[in-house]
This record gives sequence, C-alpha cells and structure tokens, in this order.
Amino acid sequence: MIDPVIASRLQFAVTTIVHIIFPVMSMGLAPFLIYFTWKEIRTDEQVYEQLRAFWTKVFAISFVVGTVTGIVLEFEFGTNFAAFSTAAGELFGGPLAIEGMMAFMLEATFLGIFVFGRDRVSDRLYMLSSVLVGLGTWLSAVWILVANSWMQTPRGFEMAHESGQPVVTLVDPVAAYANPRFPWMYVHMQNAAVLSVALFLTGVAAYYVWTNRDTEFWRKTMKAGLAVLLVTAPFQAVHGDAYGRHVADTQPQKFAAMEAQYDTRSSVGLKLLAFPTSLEDVTDPHAEDLFVVEVPFVASLLASGGDPDAQITGLNDLPAESPPVAVVFWAFRAMVGLGVWFVLLAFWGGYRWYRGELFEDDLLAKALVGSSVLGILAVELGWIVTEVGRQPWVIQGVMKTHAGVSPGLTGAEALTTLAGFVGVYSALLVLYWYVVVRLVREEAPTRPPTPERDASGTEEVVASDD
Repeated sequence: MIDPVIASRLQFAVTTIVHIIFPVMSMGLAPFLIYFTWKEIRTDEQVYEQLRAFWTKVFAISFVVGTVTGIVLEFEFGTNFAAFSTAAGELFGGPLAIEGMMAFMLEATFLGIFVFGRDRVSDRLYMLSSVLVGLGTWLSAVWILVANSWMQTPRGFEMAHESGQPVVTLVDPVAAYANPRFPWMYVHMQNAAVLSVALFLTGVAAYYVWTNRDTEFWRKTMKAGLAVLLVTAPFQAVHGDAYGRHVADTQPQKFAAMEAQYDTRSSVGLKLLAFPTSLEDVTDPHAEDLFVVEVPFVASLLASGGDPDAQITGLNDLPAESPPVAVVFWAFRAMVGLGVWFVLLAFWGGYRWYRGELFEDDLLAKALVGSSVLGILAVELGWIVTEVGRQPWVIQGVMKTHAGVSPGLTGAEALTTLAGFVGVYSALLVLYWYVVVRLVREEAPTRPPTPERDASGTEEVVASDD
C-alpha cells in the first residue's frame, strides 16, 4: 500500500493544481472587468456593455468553481495534515480565517450586485461594485499568500510545547505576516494571473479574427488583452529575475535545485540542459554525473545581481536533504521558457499593432490561439518550483513534511481519498472547460464568415463551425 505521506502530498498537489486555475481566472479578469465597466459608463457604447456582460459570466463561473475547490483544500489540512495544523494553527489559521471573513465575503456580496444589478442600481454604485469585487478577489490572494510565504520564510514565532507536542506560538504578527517572501510572491502571482488572462482573452479573440468571424467585440478584446500583455510579460521577466536572487539569499537549497548545482563554486554557468549520464543516477544525480549544456557565468551573474564570479552554494554543501532536483530544475526551465515566449509574443503583437496589421497577420493569430492557456501552465509550473523546491520541509527549517501528516492516517485511507479527489476534480475541470467553451461559442457576439478571394480571383466562403 502507498505511503500515506506520499498519497497525502499527491492529493494536495492534485487539488491545488486544479484549484489554482479558477482563482487565476478570477484575479486576472478583475482588472479587465473594472476597465470594461468604466468604459461602458463613460462612453455608453454597446460594445463595452457586451464586453462587461460576457466576461462577467466567465468570472462568475470561475468564482463558483474556485470556491468549491478551494474550501476542500482547507479541509485537507485537518484530514491529511492534522499534525501540521496542530503545530502551526495559531499562525496559519488566522490568515485563512481572515480571507474567508473579509475578502471572500466582500467579493461574494458585491458580486451579486455586479452580476444582477446593472439595471437596478446607479452607475456610481455599479462602478463601485466592480471595484470591490476586484478588490475582494485580490485581497483573498493576500491572505493565502501570507500563509504560504510564512511557510517559505518563517518569522515572528517561537516554538513551545503543549501536551508534549511542538507548537508554533505567534510573538510578532508584523514580522510573521509581513515576512520577506510575501511581497515577492504576491506581486509575482498577481501579475502572472493578469498575464494569463490577457493571453486567454487575446487567444480567444485571435481565433475569431483568424477564422474571419471577428466583430468590434473581438477586436477590442484582442487589443485590450495585447495591451495588458505588453506590460505584464516584460514585467514578469524583470520581476522574476529579482525574485530569483531573493530565493538564492533566503532558500539556497531551492535555488541550487533550480540550477541543478551540486558543488559549491564560483563563475557558475546557466544550465540550459542537464541530464544524468547513468541510469543509476537518475534519482540521485551528482555534479560529476551530469551532461550539461550551459551559458558560462550567467547563473552567478543572475544570483548575485551583476557579479559573474559570484559563488553559488551547491546541494552537497547544504545541511538539509535535497528536494527532487529533476522536478524543480525542469519545471523552472519550462516556466522561464514560457516567460521568454510571452515577451516575444507581446512584442510581435505590439509591432503588428503599431504597423496597423494586427488583424491581418494569420501567423500571429495562430500563435496567440496556441498560447491562450500557456499562461495558466506557467503558473502551475511556478507553483511546482515553489512547493517542491521547499521539500523536505513543510515549514522551512522548522517542520518536515512527513512530520506534518495526520498520525492516524493509513495508506489505504490516503489512497482511497486520492483516487476520489482525482476523479472529482478532473470532472470539475472538464465541466468548467465545457461551460466556458460553450459560453464563448453561443453567447459571444460574432458575425458570419465573409467571402474571401482565393489566388484565382474566385470567391470562397470560409466555413463556420458554429
């Protein structure tokens, strides 16, 4: 039977990987909805009313499914990680409770006005409701990331013992909740959410442009998404570079795993590829066993913020056990590779827009369509780096993951719930995707395909799949 520690970790990973999609959609859509609402009230143009009404439906669907999948995550702290909850409940429970009582209630209350109240309240109150819905969505992320960032860089606590068990006691709330990791995580996560939704909006709009069924609705959607992408994609790259230096300073073990750096040395190159040369070393590789393709000096340059000769501490010289290096290394590279593609895609689209050819470039449209969900994939990869890179700790340097698992949990129980959660969450994800795709196809304003001339000069009609 599977180890309950492994099964519990897999279950939490599966539920988190599915759940994060819906907050990303909600948080990323919020700024767009505020903008569309403001433009609708200011200009009284029908297209902005359509944009606000349509994307509000996607937001509401994401909010509902995100609520359902998120509540279960909090229960898992008690069912699968009861020892962790007992030890860290005083510090960890507060932010989660505040998130529910303050941020979630603010969002849920004004979402009712925003969804159903357009013809029932004044423009001023309706505009306020859009802002407060967005504020509630972003405040939810504050308290979730306060809790998670404390697990990465714990501060403001002391260890005590109650009934023979170690317990975290909060002694400095400011130090704990404003810990060094929080601002980095929050800015990176929120920008990633907006970037992901910008890619999604731009990709869906590009599909209708590419298939010659575009309307003013889709053209404005594409422009709004691309404008945001032009800001968020480069910013994510710059911020991510600085964030990496913070990780190197505060979690050298995670940074070494990100770079597959086993030996401590100076003038370290950035590894583009790294493979063990022996099958026996796949699960436990060492520096001398790696086949590496690297760019000289760049890892030291990035880790230090400008010194190509800077020293990077290797995993072999760090006191704690190593995280699964291959998972962290490849997830980090895939995330960075996607980030580079997003920057190139944004500049490509911006150049075509500047030239007045945004809606005539079929290759760009295909690239945008193919990239529509890659932002969410990049978020998933980022969380894998964040959480797997912290292993074997559930609270960095304080409590190991195996010590946080519920002591009475058996392998059979953990495996049964894991299978159940995989089935239920997979079904929810498929249902969510089906509803969103159907909504886009049936309710978004489109026009029939228009005749286009082929090379011989005869007219051919682009077929519609509606």
